[in-house]
Amino acid sequence: MTLLGVLFSHMMRFTIMRFQILQKDLEKQSLLFLGITLAFAFLYAAGSLSMYQVFDIWRQRERGFTLFEKMFGATFNAFITLLVWNLIYFIYHYIQRIRKQEIESLQLEGLIKELQLKTIKSHINPHFIFNALNSIRALVDENPVRARKAITELSSILRSSMRAEKTETVSFEEELAIVRDYLALEQMRFEERLKVKFDIDEATLSLPVPPMMLQTLVENAIKHGISRNVSGGEVHIISRFRNGQHELMVRNTGNLATISATEGFGLYSTQHRLRLMYGEAAGFSIANVAGQQVEACITMPVENE
Repeated sequence: MTLLGVLFSHMMRFTIMRFQILQKDLEKQSLLFLGITLAFAFLYAAGSLSMYQVFDIWRQRERGFTLFEKMFGATFNAFITLLVWNLIYFIYHYIQRIRKQEIESLQLEGLIKELQLKTIKSHINPHFIFNALNSIRALVDENPVRARKAITELSSILRSSMRAEKTETVSFEEELAIVRDYLALEQMRFEERLKVKFDIDEATLSLPVPPMMLQTLVENAIKHGISRNVSGGEVHIISRFRNGQHELMVRNTGNLATISATEGFGLYSTQHRLRLMYGEAAGFSIANVAGQQVEACITMPVENE
C-alpha cells in the first residue's frame, strides 16, 4: 500500500508538471488541483481494493460492505490524504514562486536604478563642461592671462569630477573642493558681480554626498540667478546638521519664476538622484525667499557608523 501511494503521488506530480498547472492563474489552479486529486483518489482506491482482493486482506467489518460502498469509502479516504499532499505541494511552490518573483523584482529594480544613475551622471558632466567652456570663452579675448588661469581651474575640476564618477558618493569635503574651483572660475568671469559666502559646519565635511550634486545646484544658481541680474548677486552655501539629517542649502540672488521648464535639468536630476539613492529618507525643495533670493535645500540621512 505504501508503494502504491508513492507510485500514484509521483504520477500525480508528473501530471501537474506536464500540464503546467502551477503556471496557471489561482482560480484555475484550485479547480484543476481538486479535479486531479479526485481522479487520482479514485485510481488509488481502485488499486488498493484490487490489492485487498488479490491478497484477501479484508477486515471482518469490511466483508459485509458492497463493492460500491467499499469503493466510495476508499475513494473518500484517498481524496483526503491526497488533498493534504497537494495542499502542501501547492503551498510550497506558491511560496517559492512568490519569493522568486520578489528577488527578480528587486534585481530588476536595482538594475534600473543603476542604469538611471549612470544615465543622469553622464548628462551632468557634459552639462557642466559646456557651461564652464562658455565662461572661459568669454575671457579669451578680454583677458588671456585670466583665461589661462581659468583653464587651470577647469583642469582641476575635471580631474576631481573624473574621480567622483567612480563612486556613488564622495565625501562632502571633496564635493566642496570641486565647488570652490568652479566658483573661482566663475568669479574670473563675473568679477565683482559675483559674491560668494560659505557657512560650513566642519563636522559635515566627512559625510557622504552624491558627487557633483552641490556643484549642479551652484551652477544653476549662477546660470539662472546671477547671470540674469545686471548687478550680479551673491551665492551663499550652507552645510549643517538639522533634525538628525545633513542639510545642504544654496541661496542665490534671483527669482524662481525666471527658470523655465526646459531649463530645469539640474533640478530634475537632483530630485531624481536623491529619490533613487535614498528614497523617502531624503528631500529636496526650492523656493523664493525674502529679499529676492532663491533657496535650494537638500536633506539627506546621516548614516550611523
